[in-house]
Amino acid sequence: AGRRGRIHVFLATSTIHREHKLAKSREEIVRIAVESIRRARNFVEDVEFSPEDATRTEPDFLLRIVTEAIAAGATTINIPDTVGYATPGEFAERIRMLFGGVPNIGSAVLSVHCHNDLGLAVANSLAAIQAGARQVEGTINGIGERAGNAALEEIVMALNTRRDFFGGLETGIHLKEIVRTSRLVARMSGLHVQRNKAVVGENAFAHSAGIHQDGVLKKRETYEIMDPTTIGWGESELPLTKHSGRAALEKRLVTLGFGLSREEIDAIFGKFKEIGDKKKFVYDDDLVALAEGQITRIQETFELVYWSVSTAFQGVPTATVRLRKGGELLTDAGVGGGSVDAAMKAIDRISGRRGHLVEYVVQAVTEGKDAIGEVTVRVDFGEGRPVTGKAASTDVVEASVRAYLNAVNRSFLSRAEAARKEEAPSSKGSRTSPAAGEQTEGRGDPETIAGGCLR
Repeated sequence: AGRRGRIHVFLATSTIHREHKLAKSREEIVRIAVESIRRARNFVEDVEFSPEDATRTEPDFLLRIVTEAIAAGATTINIPDTVGYATPGEFAERIRMLFGGVPNIGSAVLSVHCHNDLGLAVANSLAAIQAGARQVEGTINGIGERAGNAALEEIVMALNTRRDFFGGLETGIHLKEIVRTSRLVARMSGLHVQRNKAVVGENAFAHSAGIHQDGVLKKRETYEIMDPTTIGWGESELPLTKHSGRAALEKRLVTLGFGLSREEIDAIFGKFKEIGDKKKFVYDDDLVALAEGQITRIQETFELVYWSVSTAFQGVPTATVRLRKGGELLTDAGVGGGSVDAAMKAIDRISGRRGHLVEYVVQAVTEGKDAIGEVTVRVDFGEGRPVTGKAASTDVVEASVRAYLNAVNRSFLSRAEAARKEEAPSSKGSRTSPAAGEQTEGRGDPETIAGGCLR
């Protein structure tokens, strides 16, 4: 099918939102929703409408506004459990109510959007599918506002594994990409997947109990209801070594799904050789960490040239850091509660930025004492929103230094972009404020990530 545009319009409908957030009557809400949908239809044929906080909206008003929305031209009606309030039985009943009480419901696809405040986002989504919903909105790994959104990989595999129960519904998802996509989202977002997470967690197919191990060895299905290879587990080939050539590295990166430029491959190959000198094998996960680090590189205000730390039991941890800014070499030292803290303080002294470390996560990319350590930091520079920095190395201190410097560079880049926007003249005639009744909160957050239609 060809690409087609869609505009998603949403407007709060529950009593608490109408009275305390919008200060508008039912009649005003209906009028604004209808006007917004009609306006959107001037640009695209596919318009989705969400009555925000639908699960706490009075049933009679929900029926009315959905009917009016479809009549105004909405082609998808999305029912959000905005605060994760519903239970599966309740949510399914609300979906059935819409099918039974909205006369023109057949003219639109019914969608659901569930949050996980009570840990029921996936259960509610599946209950809605049973009741007739044919689009599910969610996120990879269940990331999202507060406790998150419905985890798409769990919904997809529930439908696939229990085809008998869900009537053989198809999602069109390429199952073998699930694990790789999960890891990509985790690395890019800095939100790591818990080990016991369903489907994509490291322990999802791990069997430690002797009875379980014996059963799986005799017949996998005794303790595994899904074949891990169908979603991308266990797909790795033999690891590369420091003697592997550039062609072998490039071929493996293509197999892993990376389309990189010559310059990017050259940069990765140099780091690959460095890692190969430090450890016996370079695994796929090592290569992914290197490639993603290259992809997410930003324009650097400061480049790391040299670092050295000194620490001892009952001693004072110290660090010396040398950075390059343009053609200038800048060197300074710092002391701290540990070697990483000392190095970060040295970077603060050189850069003139003083960051407060909000989050610091170290994760081994592969197994073994020589594994690459990936460090993710979130740093508050006192400018509103924390900045995320990431780096990987076989040396955790180096990865920490690079991750913090990455955050520092991102903060300078964000400041420069903000300055450019302030200096840029606004174009005449352009709309700089939302239309009447249009809500702007939530733009760009995980609320907007949607799954495809079921069939």
